[in-house]
Amino acid sequence: MSTPSSDVILQRMMALHPKIIDLTLDRVWRLLKALDNPQDKLPPVIHIAGTNGKGSTQAMIRAGLEAAGKTVHAYTSPHLARFHERIRLAGELISEEALTEVLDECYAANNGEAITYFEITTVAAILAFSRVPADYVLLEVGLGGRLDATNVVAEPALTIITPVSIDHQQFLGETLPEIAGEKAGIIKRGVPCVVGPQEEAGLEVIEAKAERLGAPLLVAGQHWFSFEDAGSLVYQDERGLLDLPLPNLPGPHQIQNAGAALAALRALGCDADACEAAVTEAYWPARMQRLREGPLPDSAPGAELWLDGGHNPAAGEAIAATLDRLPPRPTWLICGMLNTKDIAGFMQPLAGHAAGLLAVSIPGEANPLPAEVTAEKAAAAGIPSRTAGSVQEALDSILDETPGARVLICGSLYLAGSILRENE
Repeated sequence: MSTPSSDVILQRMMALHPKIIDLTLDRVWRLLKALDNPQDKLPPVIHIAGTNGKGSTQAMIRAGLEAAGKTVHAYTSPHLARFHERIRLAGELISEEALTEVLDECYAANNGEAITYFEITTVAAILAFSRVPADYVLLEVGLGGRLDATNVVAEPALTIITPVSIDHQQFLGETLPEIAGEKAGIIKRGVPCVVGPQEEAGLEVIEAKAERLGAPLLVAGQHWFSFEDAGSLVYQDERGLLDLPLPNLPGPHQIQNAGAALAALRALGCDADACEAAVTEAYWPARMQRLREGPLPDSAPGAELWLDGGHNPAAGEAIAATLDRLPPRPTWLICGMLNTKDIAGFMQPLAGHAAGLLAVSIPGEANPLPAEVTAEKAAAAGIPSRTAGSVQEALDSILDETPGARVLICGSLYLAGSILRENE
């Protein structure tokens, strides 16, 4: 089987800048200008930033808009199994032919100048979106917001900031207000902004930025409320109350993600049917995803396999809360992380839920945390831990010890991506 043309171009793009992450918009503006400014030719844009919940919120908004008969482009990152997942054109993943065309065009227009992989591929997505008719574009921030490559649309239809917490300190700042300030960089003058639940220190920064720019805010706990009651999702705002099914995306944290999505849909004029579709028809892989089919589940008959790509303390808390809701069953973790993450912060919420943890090194990644270090950090958090040479080896070891266990593979979207590729 020949290598897809897009893979060849993407590999070339990796060599255009010595750093994976280098936050500035100068290179992006230069390339957009060379391509005749496609960011000014997009359908109405919904721009989404935040530390946790961006992808789930985007998926629910897309499900709601599509149920309302709207055509939607969507951009997300990173991808899990294939790069094409990042770019959804009018509801469908971008084709190999279309992806190759826009990548090739961006590579040629860049003319060999320095630009990061994320920057040039984001420009490629914007170029693709500018050429295909749609009702909306959903743009998910890659990192931060203020200097993110997606932050090039002068007048989006709506901005959204999901919960902000400590993550990526080496790029965004050491404190919550600093990080919130970077996220708030997507707020635009006069453009409404939906704000998910925030810690007070972060919310103050967001509110101050919105006030300076005259951007109306729709803030969780002030302008809209979302909560579980008697097995239903109750959403309320000034337009009234919605009594909806619980989100099909598992985990109690999805109640608030759904609230942000519903607030956005209501701001866009969508009806109750679209809101119900948002919570019942959304799909988002590697967020407490149950693995039921494929080589990995087939190798573990009787086991219950889950996959989650969360990797920061807030994600650890969300995973722990989700495990709390599941029926009692011995639960083991298979964990691989990057060396840039707060490993202890991720592990601590999980300590009371895991019978043990097998640590693996993420295959094929530039900055994997060695399995031995992951195991040490987990043990320090109170989780009995040891290492394994691979996920399959770890799974076999767990099931030899605890047949029929619940096994959660977690710690990184990159590990989750490798699992999904191998499990196809």
